[in-house]
Amino acid sequence: MNVARLNFSHGSLESHRKNILQIRSAARQLKRDIVILADLPGTKIRIGRLSHEPIFLKKGSDITLTPKNVLGTDSVLPVNYKRLSRTVSSGSTIYINDGFIQLRVKEVSSDEVKCHVVAGGPLLSYKGLNLPGAGIFKGALTQRDFDLIEFGLKEGLEVFGVSFVETASDITKAKEFAARKGKSIYVVAKIEREEAVRNIDEILKTADAIMIARGDLGVQMPIESVPGIQKELIHKANLSGCPVITATQMLESMTENIRPTRAEVTDVANAILDGTDAVMLSEETAIGKYPVEAAEMAVKIAATIERQRAEEGSLPDLQKQIRNLAGRKKVMVEDVISLNVIEAAKALNVRFVLTPTKTWSTPRRISRFKPGCWILSFSREKKACKILAFSYGVFPFLMQNEGGEESSYHAIVKFIQGLGLIRKGDKLIITEGTTPGHEGDGTNLLRVISL
Repeated sequence: MNVARLNFSHGSLESHRKNILQIRSAARQLKRDIVILADLPGTKIRIGRLSHEPIFLKKGSDITLTPKNVLGTDSVLPVNYKRLSRTVSSGSTIYINDGFIQLRVKEVSSDEVKCHVVAGGPLLSYKGLNLPGAGIFKGALTQRDFDLIEFGLKEGLEVFGVSFVETASDITKAKEFAARKGKSIYVVAKIEREEAVRNIDEILKTADAIMIARGDLGVQMPIESVPGIQKELIHKANLSGCPVITATQMLESMTENIRPTRAEVTDVANAILDGTDAVMLSEETAIGKYPVEAAEMAVKIAATIERQRAEEGSLPDLQKQIRNLAGRKKVMVEDVISLNVIEAAKALNVRFVLTPTKTWSTPRRISRFKPGCWILSFSREKKACKILAFSYGVFPFLMQNEGGEESSYHAIVKFIQGLGLIRKGDKLIITEGTTPGHEGDGTNLLRVISL
């Protein structure tokens, strides 16, 4: 694993603090850099705590939803949304647990909603509740989210997932809050509402990464449209050089079983073939019986399908589309450099692409083509190494602040020689910036090195 996601929708601050310490301790022991992603709960409506777990909702039975703080049973469920009775009406459909449980509203009173169970099943505490098409009286970020960002900052966290993003301003609000605390953060925008899909272009310009959260997305929008939306979002993220995570139910059957279904394996493989930078496990590793095996399976699928994709070449349609942009609109120098890097790497069978970076723009732009070789990124900014963990095929190194810019090329080659990563006869590509004062990375040169 490259990233550990902590779901702040569940657990206490003390339990999260304990997990943060355990992750960092394990990473030190294994000499690995593991980035921690603090996933904020956002405006998600959830049922409350149940009297026992699981309870079973029987098809054809009736149940009451209430904002009161009571223990849930098969006849009464607490809901953390006080305006529920003002949001739904008789005949409305309510989905619980990503739509596996479906309720139809029978009667609405001043503070309670009586429902008929259309599709039942087992239910655990704090599962999500969705109201497709209803106007929710909430913003993307709540006071609870801001409190959790502050907690995360105190624990040294720098990457936060913002749930139920609708516009780019939702991302900006999180960053501005951290700035007022004297910190800067990276934001992963979770795409799980129709509004976010409509506004994806502006979101991609503001977010540091996006997550396709298919659970809520598949309830908020027609479930049959999700595969096409997933492909479109991955393509747009690749085109903009923004890392994209595909999440939810990737290997869900492994929550209970030691092997996934064939359909799940195909699902993971297709996301990788489409160009996703990362795949994410949820219940499989959070509450599943086989967390290690689930992680191992995800790695096996990725490694196998990546080899197949490498044989077929990087994403040719993406390369063609960027070439076609030239002459019709302004194309960044880094776009041209990244395209040439990919073509040179394939033609010369290079071992590594080396990318010194200040803003992490160049390695991300190269990464979007999903090359068959590793992209080794070198930065003197520790924080920049965090977000690069989300980009496919990028292995970030933190360089000591020694020497000037002119010595970086020699320092990098010497550094990776010392690690035993290269040998005589290898070919390398290194990207460089030769224009002083250029904004961003200023990368405008690639050099081919034969050892």
